[in-house]
Amino acid sequence: METIGTEAGARILVVEDDAGIAQSLVRGLARAGYVVDTASTGADALVAPPADVVLLDLGLPDVDGVEVCRRLRRRGDVAIIVVTARGEESDRVATLDEGADDYLVKPFGLAELLARVRAVLRRVRPAGPVTYAYGPLSVDPRTRRVAVSGVEVMLTPKEFDIIECLAADPGRVVSRQELLERAWDANWYGPTKVLDVHVAALRRKLGVEGLVETVYGRGFRLGRVASPAPPTQSED
Repeated sequence: METIGTEAGARILVVEDDAGIAQSLVRGLARAGYVVDTASTGADALVAPPADVVLLDLGLPDVDGVEVCRRLRRRGDVAIIVVTARGEESDRVATLDEGADDYLVKPFGLAELLARVRAVLRRVRPAGPVTYAYGPLSVDPRTRRVAVSGVEVMLTPKEFDIIECLAADPGRVVSRQELLERAWDANWYGPTKVLDVHVAALRRKLGVEGLVETVYGRGFRLGRVASPAPPTQSED
């Protein structure tokens, strides 16, 4: 096993027997400020130092990854993200049933992986009170309140989840799938148009043109806007 230290951050264990893939993950995670341990076998993973997040490949040379997931879950509340070439539904179901928090099929982009790591870290390492401020927008996750230019805007729970996801990393394009998973759940199989309906309602309530910006073919992000006049509330 190998440990690579970076600036203070969460500890991530990469369990991957392909050295090239492992090193690529290590480089990306280290640049993002995480402390990274690596393990190339299931046995090494089970004796590795405690981690906040485990990135777990299923095709290990000694122990099946599903069994490693089961044992890691019994050991504590570590967040487990499966990163594997196995895309079959049976593998997804088996691993999630054994305690995995998320499932990512190879190949995948580093940006998506980092977004998923941040999402599971919010569960295992909840931050102290924080309010996201972006231009005229203020989002308080603790109280689930949103304000524009100091005036509170009443949102539905799903509208709040959407704007919180965008405000947590302003400027980043958040995919439609990520928003659906955040505001609904990771196994949402309904029509994706439901997201457009909620985004349209959210824009109307915020009353700031260009604040929630569509990036066609990719998703949504917060756009650069000037502070407007306070919004008017309408009954929904």
